Amino acid sequence: MVKKTFHMVSLGCAKNTVDSDSMAQLLLEGGYKLVESPKKAGVLIVNTCGFIGPAKEESLTTLKELASHKRADQLLIAAGCLTQRYGVEVARQVPGIDGIIGTRRWMDILQVTEKLRSTPHPEPLYHLPEAPTVGIDEQGAIRASVAGASAYLKVADGCRRPCAFCAIPLIKGTMVSRPLRTIIDETRELHGLGVRELILIAQDTTDYGHDLGMKEGLADLLEAITDEVPEMDWVRVMYSYPGYVTDRMIEVMASRKQILPYLDIPLQHAHPDMLARMRRPANIDWVHRTLAKMRANIPNLAIRTTFIVGYPGETELEFQTLMDFIQEIRFDRVGAFKFSFEPGTTSEPLGDPVPAEVKQERWERLMAAQQNISLQINQSYVGKTLDVLVEGFDRGLTIGRSYRDAPEIDGLVLAEGKAEIGSIVPVRISGAMAYDLTGSLVQQPIKL
Repeated sequence: MVKKTFHMVSLGCAKNTVDSDSMAQLLLEGGYKLVESPKKAGVLIVNTCGFIGPAKEESLTTLKELASHKRADQLLIAAGCLTQRYGVEVARQVPGIDGIIGTRRWMDILQVTEKLRSTPHPEPLYHLPEAPTVGIDEQGAIRASVAGASAYLKVADGCRRPCAFCAIPLIKGTMVSRPLRTIIDETRELHGLGVRELILIAQDTTDYGHDLGMKEGLADLLEAITDEVPEMDWVRVMYSYPGYVTDRMIEVMASRKQILPYLDIPLQHAHPDMLARMRRPANIDWVHRTLAKMRANIPNLAIRTTFIVGYPGETELEFQTLMDFIQEIRFDRVGAFKFSFEPGTTSEPLGDPVPAEVKQERWERLMAAQQNISLQINQSYVGKTLDVLVEGFDRGLTIGRSYRDAPEIDGLVLAEGKAEIGSIVPVRISGAMAYDLTGSLVQQPIKL
């Protein structure tokens, strides 16, 4: 019988990380021990990503690597987005998988593991219900991923938007919001665990509460969090949807000091015709008006966005419109992806006609332009003081993030001196790079 130890690999976005940590919590409560080395684990779990082609390949490669070294006394379980959509194909490509769990049944990881341990299984055990699960809190686990003094808290799962390139609705189903009271209780509990930065995530945070009959769900949620857990230092909003950033949401962000002046709003493109083909909001005037309104009402607002290059039919003129757009708007942070063909999406009939070398060349041009913009914006902070959430210390430097930096995807602040990990300290900025800032601690540093 396999040992009651497990090794977890989490791939993909922060939303996957939340699910991975929730599965780990359930296993720990069931008497299992988390180990860092796959060789020492009785159960190997990979929470896969199936969003785009490269993510699928990474998931399959990871599974194959673990399967190739798996001993007879070990179990290999594949979970997450890729298995939700392609469970049978994953098992075919990766001999040695013992269990398949989809995104909607992560909460059954303990039961599936115990069943695999106690019952012969010459074929993989599939746990892939077709219908979306509404009771996403039925196991009572906090739906959060905690890393140091920061925590991702999932407020909803699934998506009802019609984006032509995206497989998320096929994988996760339509959006299901978590009860507001549950989120508040978990926020309070996370603060009690030492969390100082709460990061609200969903496939579309601006759609929060729609299925609960809430007209301004995200604004209501932000008000409730800051009213009922005012001790939470930072609240960050990720993954907002164009067209659904309301005046009330802007007012709440502007008036509540705990809510960081930071917004992640994936726009995907800037040419109206391209956006229409993507089945995305194509009103670029709304983008200009709303971002101008936000910048006028929220001082020092940092804006992150994401774009896709090489979508089927993208012309050089349409791409140049995107290039002109980023020069005009001057985003603080930009992520860019080369289009990845996804079977089953509404864009499937379009194929993948833009040559790979054209995608690569456009991606490089876009990122080079944004790097210059980012450097110029960063240089404007030289001489200013920013509060920094400390995450580490290395070679005489305190390492942390300002309000402008979401974990893992944005930049860092590197400060001379040593501050306590988990503290929020003022840093005087003296240098700027394309993505990171450098400076020195304003307060008396910890004696080395």
